[in-house]
Amino acid sequence: MSRRKLIESAMPLDAINKASAREKSIRHGHPSTLHLWWSRKPLATCRAVLFAQAVDDPAEWPELFPSEEAQQQERERLFGIMRDLVIWENSNNEEVLGRARWEIVRSIARDKGEEPPKSANGSLDYLQQHGPTIRDPFCGGGSIVLEAQRLGFRAVGSDLNPVAALISKATCELPGLFASRPPVHPEARKRLDGTVTSVRATGLAEDILLYAEWMRERAWERVGRLYPRVRIEEHMTLGRDDLQGLEGQELTVIAFLWVRTVASPDPSRQGAHVPLTSSFMLSTKANQRAWIQPTVHEDGKTITYEVRLGSGTPPTKTVDRSGGRCLLSGVAMPFPYIRAEGQAGRLGSRLMAVVAEGNRRRVFLPPTPAIEALAKEAKPRWKPEGTMPERALGFRVQEYGMLKHSDLFTDRQLVALTTFSDLVAEVREEVLGDALDAGMSGDQTPLADGGRGAVAYADAVVTYLALGIDKAADYWSSICSWHSSGLKVRNTFARQAIPMIWDYCEGNPFSSSSGNWLHCCRWVSKVVGVMPARSGTHVQQADAAVPSVKEQQVFATDPPYFDNIGYADLSDYFYVWLRRSLRQVHPDLFSTMQVPKADEMIASPHRHGGREGARKFFMQRMREALAGFAQTSNPDYPSSVFYAYKQTETDHEGTVSTGWASFLQAAVDAGFTITGTWPIRTEMTNRPVAKGSNALASSVVLACRRRDLDASIATRGQFLAQLRRELPAAVETLRASAIAPVDLAQAAVGQGMRVFTQYTAVLESDDSPMQVRTALQLINAVLDESLENQDVEYDQHTRFALAWFESYGMKEDVYGEAEKLGVAKDVEVNSMSNSILKSQGGKVRLLQPEEIAEIEPGDSIWKCVHRIIWLNNHHGE
Repeated sequence: MSRRKLIESAMPLDAINKASAREKSIRHGHPSTLHLWWSRKPLATCRAVLFAQAVDDPAEWPELFPSEEAQQQERERLFGIMRDLVIWENSNNEEVLGRARWEIVRSIARDKGEEPPKSANGSLDYLQQHGPTIRDPFCGGGSIVLEAQRLGFRAVGSDLNPVAALISKATCELPGLFASRPPVHPEARKRLDGTVTSVRATGLAEDILLYAEWMRERAWERVGRLYPRVRIEEHMTLGRDDLQGLEGQELTVIAFLWVRTVASPDPSRQGAHVPLTSSFMLSTKANQRAWIQPTVHEDGKTITYEVRLGSGTPPTKTVDRSGGRCLLSGVAMPFPYIRAEGQAGRLGSRLMAVVAEGNRRRVFLPPTPAIEALAKEAKPRWKPEGTMPERALGFRVQEYGMLKHSDLFTDRQLVALTTFSDLVAEVREEVLGDALDAGMSGDQTPLADGGRGAVAYADAVVTYLALGIDKAADYWSSICSWHSSGLKVRNTFARQAIPMIWDYCEGNPFSSSSGNWLHCCRWVSKVVGVMPARSGTHVQQADAAVPSVKEQQVFATDPPYFDNIGYADLSDYFYVWLRRSLRQVHPDLFSTMQVPKADEMIASPHRHGGREGARKFFMQRMREALAGFAQTSNPDYPSSVFYAYKQTETDHEGTVSTGWASFLQAAVDAGFTITGTWPIRTEMTNRPVAKGSNALASSVVLACRRRDLDASIATRGQFLAQLRRELPAAVETLRASAIAPVDLAQAAVGQGMRVFTQYTAVLESDDSPMQVRTALQLINAVLDESLENQDVEYDQHTRFALAWFESYGMKEDVYGEAEKLGVAKDVEVNSMSNSILKSQGGKVRLLQPEEIAEIEPGDSIWKCVHRIIWLNNHHGE
């Protein structure tokens, strides 16, 4: 008998949302710091969802919990476990994890009529033997697979993208292969005397950092001369309090600050180049304010740069969204001119300032011809061979003549990255020799073929060091910029795009500031040292839409986000370096020149003949994938699928969110019954976004089961009658769980979809099958009846406003909350902006009556009522 699970009845959303939002600011040891991946799901969310997928809802055991009160009391007890489980500090708390595993095991044992084991360790062994296998076919950064492993399940992950597959393998699989082993580096062996006390991969973590230091020493010998120190001469300290006491010292450079240049369009300047800078500021800190002061010389063609400190006024930027301005003549330089110069290969660059490490503070120095000339002496022996797509989501640089991946780096950066990449093969031999000296098995089987000896260990160490090179590549490109408030290098992927950066920052790999080589490898090492590191987890490269599973498994997955992120195009940036470093270590992952793209499951207009072709491709491939999941899903457990993308469409009903309805329709067509929909805050809310825009901030988790083969057909009337019977009781269960009103709408939709999707079809009066979008409208109407106890046909905008008002009144709150409610009400938030909402800068609020504009045909009841309020207040009845 298949029992209803907790995820199909109730969830402590407030605790999950709070922990998930907080986790986005966690850095040290968080898997996201191993390697960049876009839109990872928070570990707290994944842990909670997996637990709720596996634990029975108390209502399934009436002999144990005979009344609704007893059932709710038991739910609260389970919620208490979940509230502890999602806290970041409890990620490796075995007492908390043990309680969670115990509840999962109790549900499994009850179903089997067995006695559960009597200890947490026994629970772990029981889960490995009798628990289901969790599978994530879109594993991305590995969050779901990792949390399945942490809870004690056997876990399998796969992704078509080889970069994602490697990240997940490094996060979830490799630490478990080499857990509890001491490090092999001679210095560590001498210190530890061959002992290790941790059950995790702490020995591997220590080796990663020690061999990173080995690589740094060799790299410095080869290319260190390209990163000279700056000597502070006495004349440089005049008028510079920040340089006092540094006379005669040689300072380590943290960053070289460059600006792209273009020939002045003014003929009288005879082709002299002028800077294209978005800011001359070096530091906006109150006690360390500094900027670059350009000086135009008497010849009208030469520009030099100085550093100024204090409270003066810095110059105006020379490029913005409208175009550029010639610093020599003041004439406008429109973007078509700048782009044409870039495409002709005529953009240049100038060094504007140098940032060095002073006495416990950053010091800013003017450029010198010698420093600038040395940078341009660098001659890379190798460059990435890949070309960037002509057009792709988030790419802007091609318009300026940057067509190859190598164009994203300066020659000095290419030399540095190539040098470290070449050292991977050398350090592998070093690790192998030390591992054999340490007594590790001489088994010659490589890691990629399942080896566990010295050869495989050396492969594992260099895998992580190659990930360190990728982190370095994120900080060593000409798309990096200077963070004038944080006084540090801002990485390439500050957001999921490769934009044009006019004033770029070139970091020093051998410094001690952010983005240096050892800094990158420390992040990698920290993550490896705290991972659960258990065996029984496997990750591979595979296409989710091509069935490869024969045994029944429990699916938990986060599919791609329609057209929000171009994963494959973006990850080529990292793939070109991983392939150079690891092609011999992971030949199965790096057999192609670039990341596979033709079958990537995103709606990419430039690949599929426009937006409509892209939409059809995405939905067809998603149906194929979901159908495969439905066919092989374990019938004893619901699957969980995250929905987190926007897709809007304008029709006679206005602008609506069609993505949600389309996704649900795809799941229904694939053979799933939707048994729950839960709004959860999963996306970064503090990442950079365009001014005035709203970032995607939430997901909906779908719980779904394979539909019975003998499911019946219902009429529209039967469907409505069943909704009216069952939805009010489901809403009361949700309310008893203290769910917030803004979340109640979406959670209740899941209960309504359970009724709709249990049938093979719901027939309209003309015998045509009802579409999901129609079902959503009916569910919301019945939901309004049960919540308001009145039969009123409110429009979608008014339903949204009523639900929002119940939670927040006229106060402002984050866009993600409005987004969740909009999905539930099947309405696009932006379609209500300036009509009944103010939506800007990541915040949303209802408009006050005085802000409501004149009524127009088709306006919502909410808008009409609030316009009438204003008219009454100002003009009387």
